Amino acid sequence: MTTALPTSHTAVTVPEVMAALKYSRSKVYDLIRSRALPSYTEGRCRRIPLDALHTYMNNRLEETD
Repeated sequence: MTTALPTSHTAVTVPEVMAALKYSRSKVYDLIRSRALPSYTEGRCRRIPLDALHTYMNNRLEETD
């Protein structure tokens, strides 16, 4: 099984998060707006730290337990 997330980066783009989580663009931006998924902008590019993405995924897993 291949992963949609690059292993050599410390931050990923919105399209990479969309591919990894199988979420729509609007869902990812909703998570960013609600601060459930922290992000930052570099110029005009939105980036999500991999640590923040992993924390979000772990929190979602804990909610389902």
